[in-house]
Amino acid sequence: MARPEISVVLVPGAAAPSGINAIKSLRMGGYKGKIVATDSSYLSAGFFMSDFNEVIPEADNQSFLQRLLEIIKSHKVQVLLPTSGYDIYPYSEHRKLLQDMGVHAIVSDRKSLEICRDKMQTYHFLRNNYSLPFTTENANNINQFPIIAKPRFGKGSRGIIRIDDESELKYVSSKMDDFIYQEFLPGTEYTIDVLSDLNEKSMIAVPRIRIQTKAGISTKGKIVRDSKLEDQCMDIANRIRIRGPCCIQMKESDDGSLKLVEVNPRMGGGTIFATLAGVNFPSLLLDLVENKKIVLPKIDEVTIVRYFEEIVIRNEVHRNIESDIIPKQNYLA
Repeated sequence: MARPEISVVLVPGAAAPSGINAIKSLRMGGYKGKIVATDSSYLSAGFFMSDFNEVIPEADNQSFLQRLLEIIKSHKVQVLLPTSGYDIYPYSEHRKLLQDMGVHAIVSDRKSLEICRDKMQTYHFLRNNYSLPFTTENANNINQFPIIAKPRFGKGSRGIIRIDDESELKYVSSKMDDFIYQEFLPGTEYTIDVLSDLNEKSMIAVPRIRIQTKAGISTKGKIVRDSKLEDQCMDIANRIRIRGPCCIQMKESDDGSLKLVEVNPRMGGGTIFATLAGVNFPSLLLDLVENKKIVLPKIDEVTIVRYFEEIVIRNEVHRNIESDIIPKQNYLA
């Protein structure tokens, strides 16, 4: 039986590309309901692209859940589409509470999130079934260079260091905590956006070459079709038990073979590339929640170049926003 149409969607992380692009994708897909955007800053671009916006504390703030529930009740939210790598954890932890309130939080279970968050867990969980780069947390296990050092619990490309010799390794290992060391992969980098249904069954994978990246976000990309790669990434999502979207990072080794680097259990900053290739993840997720019959779209092989787009906020609007936020400053402590 079909459920009522979704009339209110909450998109968190409205300052970041993934949140902004989720809003854009919903609009491009013809969504006619209300979009509520949240972020910890009232100067978030997504606030000015949505119907309503609400400031919320960062995910590790003790007031986060209280404020989230207030927003949900106030706007009668029905679906929560997490996009940020930080707040997916409380959404996952409280998914049952949200469900009891009539809210579908489309996020994977905490165990699946932890496999993805901890890069050593990712390595140990998947290494027997897929090709992964050599990975260790012990600098004494390294006997060839170059090597990559990265935060064990890092996000995107932040904090990655290339190490070319023993002296650099000794320096980095003496200064950095919670770092892992990984085989250097010199080749082309791929992101594969995978969409799974609400029962953790993968549905479709959209691979793209990352032609150019800035701060870990694709700025130029090319959609490519590769049935073997698509099937493999859908299998990875099934094995981890992803619910909803994820983006898988792979990179070519010296011999040209693709190796799995990491799995992000959410929509990425470049997932809109899939939308532009004909596969609108946010729209499909709403169809899943509404129990609609899903007809998987054809993937177009396109190349996409991104650019900045400015939003002008008139001074009187800016002042009004600030005055609206003042009573809520206690949430930002």
